Amino acid sequence: MHRAALLLPLLVLTACGPKTESLGRVGGAALSLMLSTRLLTADGNSLGEVELLQMAEGVQIIASVRGLPAGSYAMHLHSVGRCIGPDFASAGPHFNPAAKQHGRDNSMGAHAGDLPNLDVSEKGVGTVNLMLPGLRLIGGDAPLLDDDGAAVLLHAKPDDYRTDPAGNAGSRIACGEVKRQ
Repeated sequence: MHRAALLLPLLVLTACGPKTESLGRVGGAALSLMLSTRLLTADGNSLGEVELLQMAEGVQIIASVRGLPAGSYAMHLHSVGRCIGPDFASAGPHFNPAAKQHGRDNSMGAHAGDLPNLDVSEKGVGTVNLMLPGLRLIGGDAPLLDDDGAAVLLHAKPDDYRTDPAGNAGSRIACGEVKRQ
């Protein structure tokens, strides 16, 4: 069963606003906030969904996309929760509270919003399930969500993990707004 179906009751609890107390447990870890967004193209077509789960150790990101050609696509967290097409420039730069350069392979990096590439199979399906240790959706020294939220963006090309500011990832092809309910 998809994790979202298991956590649907928790999503309903978060709709009233962010909670910092434990909302339950996922795989043995305490969950304090769960948000989700759909990745939409500039013409409003859905490419998939992204869930962000705030746990004690960080934020778990679970993404699922479908309908893209096989290949690798960069995925990043951006600092503004606004997805206005056609280029989604409204989402601003990568989430980067420590003012680092881009990329895990960059000696001056990485941004807090840098994520691994999403690999799409020959069947047009791609998934990501990863933990970002230390990242907070709310609370802490540098939470992802501020008054204008944040965004998850999918790019046309893979991230090279070193070129500042966006890893040579190409145009922004889908965007999902992440905001406190």
